[in-house]
Amino acid sequence: MSTVSGMTTFVGGASGDWRVLSISPVKGEGLALVPHLAILDETAIVRATDSVTGASGVRWFLRGVRSYLRYVERAEKTRLDEASPPIGRPEATRAALIPIRKSAAWWDLPQDERRAIFETRSHHIADSMKYMPAVARRLYHARDLGEPFDFLTWFEFAPKDADLFEDLVRMLRSTEEWTFVEREVDIRVER
Repeated sequence: MSTVSGMTTFVGGASGDWRVLSISPVKGEGLALVPHLAILDETAIVRATDSVTGASGVRWFLRGVRSYLRYVERAEKTRLDEASPPIGRPEATRAALIPIRKSAAWWDLPQDERRAIFETRSHHIADSMKYMPAVARRLYHARDLGEPFDFLTWFEFAPKDADLFEDLVRMLRSTEEWTFVEREVDIRVER
């Protein structure tokens, strides 16, 4: 999880492996409602660029890259690596894409102050651990790409774990860290 990898593009449109159940603005502007979500890695983007960008029904693209972990200490990374289930498990037929943009006030803070809010006071990592392995997660960074969101957070879970996922989202949104969120959209999908 800590290595940099290629671009991933989430495409909201008329086709894709994931059927969109809902698109809800949580804070700030939402995204256009679409029937499907496609997820394209760098290789698929190159192969599908002409067909996807020219396809009718494509309403939006969200791009991000997996990158190194920015606010995680060694012991936390070890625990995360041990507890994190893989993306794409057959039983995980439900998912959520939650793009987030944080405020200028967040980015104006030095890294150590962001870390203190993120973990010391909000317990983002520690409190999230209890939801694994039921909920798989992957974080994509988009801020440095000039995208409309700073992060694209992807979660997968089995239908039986939907309530557990709702608890996770509620917990995260109740923290001090989330007071710095100025735009968030909650996109729920199933396959």
